[in-house]
Amino acid sequence: MAWKCGVCNFIWEGDSPPVNCPKCGAPAEKFVQLSHDEKALIERSRKSNSLHIELLAVLPRLLEIAEEGIKDDLDPRCVTLFKRLQSEARFLTASAKAELEGHMKKNKWG
Repeated sequence: MAWKCGVCNFIWEGDSPPVNCPKCGAPAEKFVQLSHDEKALIERSRKSNSLHIELLAVLPRLLEIAEEGIKDDLDPRCVTLFKRLQSEARFLTASAKAELEGHMKKNKWG
């Protein structure tokens, strides 16, 4: 069974809700039991969500590499490549964040 805190959205797995939410301290009556389908959707989305989070952890390093390459300025083709990397990394960062926000709004998070 899975339970969701109505105050902070913390997901608790167990036969019954906790006495108090471990995250926000809300009492047990603030928890609602998730349906089988709701729980399955959360479980199904965890891999993709983890991959998006991993992507967000890697992208700042790509931005650093792009900035170093632009600053190095070896030749125009190199600078063009690093500027493209910079642009794409910014786009992917914003896209991954938007995707995760969408997952949260569609209850694909927990």
